[in-house]
Amino acid sequence: MVTVQKRLSKSVSSINTNKPVSISGRVSRFDGQMVECDGFPATIGSLCEIDTETNLPAIAEIIGFHGGHNLLSLHDFGARISVGAKVSVIDDGYMIPVGNGLLGRVTDALGAPLDEMPMPALIDQWPLLGKELNPLAKNPVDKTLDVGVRAINSLLSVGRGQRLGIIAGSGVGKSVLLGMMCRYTEADIVVVGMIGERGREVGSFVNTVLSGESKKRTTVVAVPADRSPLLRIRGAERATAIAEYFRDCGKNVLLIMDSLTRVAHARREIGLALGEQPTSKGYPPSVVSMIPRLIERTGSGVKNQGTITAIYTVLADGDDSNDPVVDTARAILDGHILLSRKQTQMGVYPAIDIPMSISRVMNEITDQNLQKSAQKFRRLVSLYMENRDLILMGGYTSGQDPELDEAVSLWPKLMGHIQQAETERADFTESKEALINLMK
Repeated sequence: MVTVQKRLSKSVSSINTNKPVSISGRVSRFDGQMVECDGFPATIGSLCEIDTETNLPAIAEIIGFHGGHNLLSLHDFGARISVGAKVSVIDDGYMIPVGNGLLGRVTDALGAPLDEMPMPALIDQWPLLGKELNPLAKNPVDKTLDVGVRAINSLLSVGRGQRLGIIAGSGVGKSVLLGMMCRYTEADIVVVGMIGERGREVGSFVNTVLSGESKKRTTVVAVPADRSPLLRIRGAERATAIAEYFRDCGKNVLLIMDSLTRVAHARREIGLALGEQPTSKGYPPSVVSMIPRLIERTGSGVKNQGTITAIYTVLADGDDSNDPVVDTARAILDGHILLSRKQTQMGVYPAIDIPMSISRVMNEITDQNLQKSAQKFRRLVSLYMENRDLILMGGYTSGQDPELDEAVSLWPKLMGHIQQAETERADFTESKEALINLMK
C-alpha cells in the first residue's frame, strides 16, 4: 500500500492542481474501469479525482458522454470506488509542462518522475494534442540525419523531418537497433516513448540510452504494458508534445515511439468500451483515424523551427506484414524498415531486410553515386536470396549468370556491410564511402 500511495501522490503532484476545484459530481455507476457520474461541464480529456474508501483519490479521465452523464475511465486498476463517491475536476488535460529539465529524465504519462529523482523544474507549457502547422509552410526534407547505423545511413538514408516505420515481429533485435540509434544519432534532442512494453524491457532500454554523453540530450516517457489504455495513449501524446516543443525551439529532434501498435491496441480498448463497432480485424474506426493524426504531428517545422525525425516501431503479429496497423502506418509514413526473422536465424544483426525496406526521401537527400550503389546492393542481395536454396543444393553452376556470380562472390561482404556490433558507431560519411567502394 505504501508503494501505491507514493506513486499516486507523485502522479497527482505532476498535474496542474492550481485551479480551484469547483466542478464536481457523484458516481452513479461503476463497472470495472468505467465510471459514470453526473453530467457536470467538462471536456473530453479532463482529469478528475474520485474519492475512494481508502482515502486515496483515484485518477480518471473523461472519455465521453451518455444520456446527460459523463463517462470516465480509471487510470489505476483496483480502485475501491462506491456509488455516490465525489468526482472533482483537477485539470482540463489540455496543457503539459515542458522544458530542458526533462533531459536525462524518465517520466510517466502524467509527467511524474519514474527515476526516483525530484520533479523537474519546468516553466514552459505545450498543448498535449499539439499545434497544427500549415503543410504548405513546412520546410522541405532536404538534409540527411546521421543515425549511426551503417546499413540505414548508406542503404536507407534518413532525412531530417522524415517519418519512418520499423516493422518487426518479436525477438528480431528491434530494441537493440533503437538503442543504437538513440546513442549514436547526431540529432540535438532524442525523445523516446516506451509505450506498452514489458516492464523489464523498459528498465533495460532506459539504462542503455541514458548513459554516457547521450543522457544530456535524451528524455524518456515510459508507460509499461500493465498501465491503463488511457495512460498508454496519453504517454504517446506526451512524448510527441515534448518533441514538438523542442522542434519549436529550433532543435533537430529524433522521436522514437516503441511501439505504435501498442498505442493502437490501447485506442481499440477505449473505442470498444465506448460502443464503437470493430470494422477491420477487430479495430474500430477511431484507431484508423488516430494513427495518421499522431504521425502527422511530426516532421519538419516552419520557418526557423527545427525538425522531428520520427521512428515508429510497428509490431507484425505472427510476422504478418498485412496487419491493419501495419498497413495504415505504412501508407502514411515516409518509408519503412523491415526486420527479417530469416536474417536473425542467419546471425545477421541488425536483421534489416534491405530488398523489402525503403526510404521514400533517399533520392532527394543523397547524391547519385550513393543512390546507384544502394540500388546495386539491393539488387545483388535480392538475387542471391531468390536463388539461395538452389545454390546451397549445388544446383547452380558458376558462369550461367554473371550478375548472380557477382552476388555469390560478394555475399560475405554484403552481409558484412549490414552487420554492425551494438557498441560500434558508423557515421554517415564512413557508411557512404564503404558502400561505394564495395559496389565499384
